[in-house]
Amino acid sequence: MRSLVFNLAFGLISVFYTASAALAALRPGRGHVRAVVARYVRRMVWAMDTFAGIRIEVRGRERLPAGAYILAPKHASYGDGFCIYAQFDDLAVVTGDHLERFPLFKTVLKKLGAIVVDNCGGPESRRALARSAAEAHAEGRKILIYPEGHLAPVGVKFRYRTGVYHMARDFGVPVVPVASNLGLFWTQEAWTKRPGVAVLEFLDPIEPGLDRQAFMERLEAAVEGRTAELVAEATGRPVAPAVRGVPEDERRRQERAGASGPLPASDAD
Repeated sequence: MRSLVFNLAFGLISVFYTASAALAALRPGRGHVRAVVARYVRRMVWAMDTFAGIRIEVRGRERLPAGAYILAPKHASYGDGFCIYAQFDDLAVVTGDHLERFPLFKTVLKKLGAIVVDNCGGPESRRALARSAAEAHAEGRKILIYPEGHLAPVGVKFRYRTGVYHMARDFGVPVVPVASNLGLFWTQEAWTKRPGVAVLEFLDPIEPGLDRQAFMERLEAAVEGRTAELVAEATGRPVAPAVRGVPEDERRRQERAGASGPLPASDAD
């Protein structure tokens, strides 16, 4: 029953605020859209607690550096974005272009200053990511990017993409890894929700200066290691390292191409 009530609330809240944001996007500047989206994510976090019984506990805010930085969270739940966005006044969110297929979303994303990249990747996608991220950085906005680029089931990790490294290197800003066990309570895009206390934890920043391999290894170890610990904390089970997986869309591309191994790494998310 909790899941049914929450999903109904989710739909109603989303329709109302998407329409409100579309109307706000007709006004000059980004301020009106930002205000609507800020209310939307706070209302969704409230609905998660009130209807689904999922309470968010935030840890590690004292670790957040001053000034500009990049957030690189684990992405195991559709609710991740709401919970993280609700912690900040203004974020430049890196998202795939699939959202632009929904009515009104393209205008809202553009006005919001989201960094929209081509899900198919490739050189042009990397260049678009670099241009949009540079604009957000010039505005002094914090950037949110999911290094895996896909929703990963609890206990599974996907290849960490290097777009986050290139942004950190180009802008000379720290990257804050973010661990979470929200996927235990709201699994990926699943209809069913489970009540409980979901932890969102900001970890020690990774300062600029590392080479690509060292940076990527440190980021993945931090996010996956602490996420596994949070999952164990919530379930009472021993800490179990995540296993490597392949996102469904990449697996289908491999099959169509007749590939026997993983696709070449892409620099774009």
